[in-house]
Amino acid sequence: MRDGIKNELVNAIDFPKEVLLNLPKVTLIGKNHVTIENHKGIIEYIPERIRVNTTIGVIRILGKKMIVNSIMTEVITISGEITNIEILV
Repeated sequence: MRDGIKNELVNAIDFPKEVLLNLPKVTLIGKNHVTIENHKGIIEYIPERIRVNTTIGVIRILGKKMIVNSIMTEVITISGEITNIEILV
C-alpha cells in the first residue's frame, strides 16, 4: 500500500498514526525520563549514549548516568540526565 493511501486511511479512521503505521512514539518527561514505543531493539547502550533502532531510523539519546529501566517487545523506558534526543535517518 502506498504511503499516501496509508495516511488517508489513518486520517479517515481517526486512529493513532503510530499504531497503524508502526511509527515510533517518543515521550519525554522532564529531563530525566524517556519512553520509546514501537522500537526494533537497542543498538548501543553506554551511560552517555543509547541508540535505539526504529522503522524510521535510529533514535539517539545523549546524556549522563543513563540506564534502561525496562525493555519490552514494544516499549523501552530510560532514565538519567537526558541532554539530547535525535532521530538519525
